[in-house]
Amino acid sequence: MKTFTIGEINEILKGELSGNSMLEITGPEQLERAERTHITFIGNSKYVRLWETSKACAAIVDEKLNIEPGENRAFIRVKNADLAMAKLLEVFDPGPPDFDTDIHPTAVIHPSASLGKNCKIGAGSYVGKSVVLGDGVLLYPNVTILDDTKVGNHTIFWPGVVVRERCEIGSYCIFHNNASIGADGFGYRPSEDGRGLVKIPQIGNVVIGNGVEIGANSCVDRGKFSSTIVGDGCKIDNLVQIAHNCILGRACIMAGNSGLAGSVTLGDGVVIGGSASIKDHTTIHSGAVVGAGSGVMNDVPAGKTVLGYPARDAREMLRQWVAIRKLT
Repeated sequence: MKTFTIGEINEILKGELSGNSMLEITGPEQLERAERTHITFIGNSKYVRLWETSKACAAIVDEKLNIEPGENRAFIRVKNADLAMAKLLEVFDPGPPDFDTDIHPTAVIHPSASLGKNCKIGAGSYVGKSVVLGDGVLLYPNVTILDDTKVGNHTIFWPGVVVRERCEIGSYCIFHNNASIGADGFGYRPSEDGRGLVKIPQIGNVVIGNGVEIGANSCVDRGKFSSTIVGDGCKIDNLVQIAHNCILGRACIMAGNSGLAGSVTLGDGVVIGGSASIKDHTTIHSGAVVGAGSGVMNDVPAGKTVLGYPARDAREMLRQWVAIRKLT
């Protein structure tokens, strides 16, 4: 167990310490669950009231909040409590699982595959024909990387990830459990005799940039032709669907259970809230925000926030909801 004094933690965070600087901290915890040796976080005024009843001995506090630590407790005041929390969580991170051997004896690696320096491949994983793995790539157990796929340096695949053939993956990416990259897009047409459905071949691939993180059980489908593209720095939550031929710009965020239908385009820095759905062939321009649970049927201008089903300007939709509530 890692243990630090509050003074040592302040040296890391470079904040303003007030209160008892010798308190020993065994880990971070949220306000309601913290015990005596925990440090917690107060980043918003709505959480201030919880400090009085919290058992935590210390807290990282946004410097704008007017609150005192109290007897034998301590505060570290910082400009941004959320970013300070992220830094502190790195300090207390116990680290990833260890590999006993770099290449587990049950892993299957095609003779034509190319592995960079310091790659590690776990039990039951498969690396296909002509796959190229960059330096420091980690495949945890039961990962599948199929033929002709290229992976950049220091990318991590957690158990159960499947990357289909001919995909291109950047460096410093993270793929969480059971993510699916490059499965067939959903394309069917009625048969000529009207008695069934004809599957449309999906012959493209998926291209993923650098620093992308894709959550557990999320799917990025291959292009019908050309590529489905996920730009540098995108962060995709769990249970997200990105359909064939979508294009995501840089640093987009998609929250859990949201989905893009085919050929959607997102500009840079687009935020898609949880359970939002985006109609096919729609463009959401850079900096736009789609509220949780919304259904986007038309293009969204740059910087616009939309909400509702169907999605409209957020302020207009909120006014409508207020008016409807007054009628009831």
